[in-house]
Amino acid sequence: MLGPLLRRRDLLAGALFAASGKLAIRKLTTRKHSIQNRDYLFLEMETDAGITGLGEGSISGRVEIVEKAIEWFTPFLTGKDPAGIEDHWNRNYYEFSRYRDGSVLMTALAAVDIALWDIAGKRLGEPVWRLLGSSSPKPMRVYYSHWSQGLEPRTPERLAELAAQTRAAGWTCLKWVLPKGGTEAERLRRLVAEVEAVRKGGGPDLEIGLEMWETFTVRSAIDFANAVGPFRPLFIEEPTWREMPQALGEIAAKSPVALAGGEGLVSRYEFKHLLDAKGARILQPDVIHCGGITEIRKIASLGEVYGAEMAPHMYYGPIAHVASLQSMAGVRSFLMQEWDAGMESTFSGITRGTFPVARNGQVTLPDKPGLGLEMDWAELDRRFPYRSQSLRPPGGR
Repeated sequence: MLGPLLRRRDLLAGALFAASGKLAIRKLTTRKHSIQNRDYLFLEMETDAGITGLGEGSISGRVEIVEKAIEWFTPFLTGKDPAGIEDHWNRNYYEFSRYRDGSVLMTALAAVDIALWDIAGKRLGEPVWRLLGSSSPKPMRVYYSHWSQGLEPRTPERLAELAAQTRAAGWTCLKWVLPKGGTEAERLRRLVAEVEAVRKGGGPDLEIGLEMWETFTVRSAIDFANAVGPFRPLFIEEPTWREMPQALGEIAAKSPVALAGGEGLVSRYEFKHLLDAKGARILQPDVIHCGGITEIRKIASLGEVYGAEMAPHMYYGPIAHVASLQSMAGVRSFLMQEWDAGMESTFSGITRGTFPVARNGQVTLPDKPGLGLEMDWAELDRRFPYRSQSLRPPGGR
């Protein structure tokens, strides 16, 4: 009982100290962990008032580089008031170097930005979603990602059964990565059979997302979209290289299924190229790669001008999941968020039960100050020590 009492006392002391206007960033601490085949990088931003902000800078195969980038930012943050998040973002992005972009630097910037938002909420005693303009913690739609991963044997019959079970459990949308293998014609037949089986098993109301993982050419992507069109997928995701928005625009123009994409785009400037090329109707920025809560909100505003909907990408840890969903509070164009449902039990265990769990395909954000999360670092150290950077090559063709 002493632990919770101390935490409440520290929060009260911090709130009183913050109310006096005296608050400064004291220290940044990074923590690396390995869970299954994934790398996680978390950030603690401590203040002299006892308020600590949580951030995340996870990225596949690059966490050690991101950690160094956060260390590079540290002297520019230490001693400063964490308030004025927009000022911090502009200084960190625009003022230190003309070589300011790229996934590593933007992921480091995102970790810092998310921690600043967490501190702001704790400082004011309000959840981040309220600071962003939402009036209440409304249920927000999420979809079951990495669905059917590891299913063996992977047959249309097993997929249909799993789809029926998933729908019965309350999920309204799911997505899986399209397996590679065989000739192009063999793969096309196999994948179409999978989509048909999931549609039959899940019924007419289960929405389907198809992660194409940049493993198609323009020609083969158009063939695939036309082949699965009769089964009404909600979207096909990143069929070919994200660096070629004009190619994605060509696919979109000839596809009966909406294109989604953007998880690897790291700023509103890059999303503008995609939108101008009409390469996606559904935008999937990742809050921990695109510069954090501050920038993902600007991407949403930009997308709204083009009539695009927001379905943020999410593959990472509990801080990233919650920060992303908080960032979408009050966003009119929000469609749904990717949700790694298979990790919920693990995330709950390492956050002392504060990680929100999906119910009937929706998540209600916590009504607690900041992000509303409490990390159990001792549990993380015990169960998930850092092994080394994983080497997960891209899908390729």
